[in-house]
Amino acid sequence: MKYIFIINPIAGNDDKAKIFSRIKSTFRMSDDEMIVESTHERGDAQLIAKKYAKEYGSECVIVSCGGDGTVHEIANGLAGTDTPLLLLPLGTGNDFAKKVYGTKNINVENVIKAFGFYNGKINYDVKPIDLIDYNGEKCINVMSYGLDTKVETIGRKIAGKIPSLGHQAYNIAIVPVLCKSMTYKINIDLDCIDDEGKPYKYTIAPCDYTLFAICNASYYGGGFCPAPNSVLDDGILDFALCHPVNAFQALPLIPKYSSGEVEKLQKHISFGKVVSGRIWSTDGSALLGNCDGENFDYSEVNFKVLPKSLKLCFIKN
Repeated sequence: MKYIFIINPIAGNDDKAKIFSRIKSTFRMSDDEMIVESTHERGDAQLIAKKYAKEYGSECVIVSCGGDGTVHEIANGLAGTDTPLLLLPLGTGNDFAKKVYGTKNINVENVIKAFGFYNGKINYDVKPIDLIDYNGEKCINVMSYGLDTKVETIGRKIAGKIPSLGHQAYNIAIVPVLCKSMTYKINIDLDCIDDEGKPYKYTIAPCDYTLFAICNASYYGGGFCPAPNSVLDDGILDFALCHPVNAFQALPLIPKYSSGEVEKLQKHISFGKVVSGRIWSTDGSALLGNCDGENFDYSEVNFKVLPKSLKLCFIKN
């Protein structure tokens, strides 16, 4: 088996050199092959993943060695192929990995050991998971609009300047966002599913809101958790729509939103299940939105769930 390690050299973890030196030593004693590819600019990870998937199919594994941005690109390169993705969370936020590995406090060394990359006994389960298609692009984690996009944008800048802050950069980024108006406008038309599995429409046009998240997984923005009970392979997405709040109302909501205490948030946030929909700006300007932490400039987004369209490696129980 070929293991293609796609490395984002500027991603958060400072111990990458030591980690890869040890992994390389293990592969020297293995029949498996380790191939290392570094990215140099945006889009490289997608192209590299797509190239190896086309050439080797199920005979290779793409190992993402970065954060959520790297995972996003690789997912776009592997969607619909037989090549699985394996996550080594070496970025700053690692929000999608939090869902996959079941903890907000990921120890990357433990992940590496669990997959057998240190002892040569490489072992994992491959399972298909859902993705979100939005205007032809793929989202693996969360697509969000409004306040959380502003926090995400500022948090990334802070983390880039002070990498040692890690996910705390996103908590710091909340402060300047709270100092301004947090009411935005958007149009939404959602195809939803109720608790009994029956379809219904959820349409608000125009809609005043503070934040809006559509979730394949659970965490984003450095650990905020609008969908604690999301399931990666159920063919259904979760959404959270926060109606307009001011700074004084928002402050007590933030820790609950971070810890996934959705039952305590329902006065201000509407939660539901969705399979597809349309989101568009009220004036034709670019939406204040991002996908997997990557900002986009669409004025209209048409999205739908893509059931079981990506193969993902999980640690064996």
